[in-house]
Amino acid sequence: MIVSLLATSTLPTRFGSFMLHVFADETGQEHMALAAEQPRTGCLVRLHSECATGDILGSLRCDCRDQLEESLRRIAQEGGLLIYLKGHEGRGIGLTNKIKAYALQEAGLDTIEANLHLGFPMDARDYKAATAILTYFGIDTLRLLTNNPLKVAALQEAGLIVEETVPLWTALNPHNKAYIETKKRAMGHGG
Repeated sequence: MIVSLLATSTLPTRFGSFMLHVFADETGQEHMALAAEQPRTGCLVRLHSECATGDILGSLRCDCRDQLEESLRRIAQEGGLLIYLKGHEGRGIGLTNKIKAYALQEAGLDTIEANLHLGFPMDARDYKAATAILTYFGIDTLRLLTNNPLKVAALQEAGLIVEETVPLWTALNPHNKAYIETKKRAMGHGG
């Protein structure tokens, strides 16, 4: 996958100041890369999947906003890069299907069963755009801030070296406990 840099500017946030880079992939999808300093090989990297319900609306059904905020906090302190991946809503099934999956979860299915019931895999995301963005910055070795072994495998399959997987701990609440436990049990997530 090829990405093109579209725009760059500083972005002061409550977590720190970042350089915000906007990239477009071959499909026209726009992704953001937030760097706390000049990205370099071996730096801390977070691949964060778009989550409108969590990141924007503050949903308690997932831990996405907590993970995003903790990642920004860590990267602002340690340096590194956060890549915000558009098109990854609901583990790649889109917003409408994610809300349909929520309804199925309310009827008793877990998050994976709901995706499968709708005809999707348990995780439909791909990380080619993230790999291309890392390549753009010359990053071939990194410390990955994640609990998701699929992200590690995707980067390794692309030829990148994940020298360390850094767990991303977030607090459980009554609304996301089953969701997080399902990800741990069925998808091998740490955290």
